[in-house]
Amino acid sequence: MKKLTKEDISQEVFDLYDDYAHNKIERRQFIEKLSIFAVGSLTLPSLLSFMTPNYIDSILIKPGDPRLKSEYITYDSPKGGGKIKGLLSQPTGTKKKLPGIIVVHENRGLNPYIEDVGRRAAVEGFITLAPDALSPLGGYPGNDDAGRELQKKRTREEMLEDFIAAYEYLKSHKDCNGHIGVVGFCFGGWIANMMVVKIPKLCAAVPYYGGQPTATEAEKIKTPIIAHYAGLDTKVNEGWPAFEAILKKNKVEHIAYFYPGVNHGFHNNTTPRYDEKAATLSWTRTIDFFKEKLKKK
Repeated sequence: MKKLTKEDISQEVFDLYDDYAHNKIERRQFIEKLSIFAVGSLTLPSLLSFMTPNYIDSILIKPGDPRLKSEYITYDSPKGGGKIKGLLSQPTGTKKKLPGIIVVHENRGLNPYIEDVGRRAAVEGFITLAPDALSPLGGYPGNDDAGRELQKKRTREEMLEDFIAAYEYLKSHKDCNGHIGVVGFCFGGWIANMMVVKIPKLCAAVPYYGGQPTATEAEKIKTPIIAHYAGLDTKVNEGWPAFEAILKKNKVEHIAYFYPGVNHGFHNNTTPRYDEKAATLSWTRTIDFFKEKLKKK
């Protein structure tokens, strides 16, 4: 049987998966609607398999990479979930203190993709912390479907406190120089936007396809921002102009990049929504931005 590629799949299927991934429809509805697109050799099982994240073949920086010291830690989040687990990663053999990056997951907990992103940033010369907001519920359960169900049991405001607490933990870490940025994806993009509302001393923020703060919240922002948006992600994108207007008015350093013809989640290389060109360019811009804003301090 011919291996499926994303060119074989209708954009409607990607839009349908996006609704499912954002809890707009239940799994039963997703499968029912997906079955409409199962025609000929394009079977329902093949479609489901194709849309499911492939972590085994997609990790770029493997656990145990000799360039890194990477370990799970637990930190206190008294205003959030209490005790939060996170993956702490940093280059091996570094003598001086490093700038830090908080890596914020999507709406399904600390899955292998986000752990990989934490390691990817660490090999660039940062100490990174990728928390798991599902920690109070037992942590990421091993698959994204169950992870989404668990994350729905927590409020995003309480989870925001967990990432603010991660900032405090990293800032005081013996190997961190206290200059910290945040990068987040989807739900994590909203968290990144809200962290610069809540933490004026945050040095840089990179929200990927993240929901924007309210106008009142946005007025508090002073931190430089790079925002990455998917061209086909019209619902999230429509919030940018109002957000940008406030940033411009307050002379906050910012830039938004829109990547034409790509789907929400384009950076996630474990799913067919991944776009290599956009993901690579956006990540280069992200790391260059962090090096400029965090390492010059």
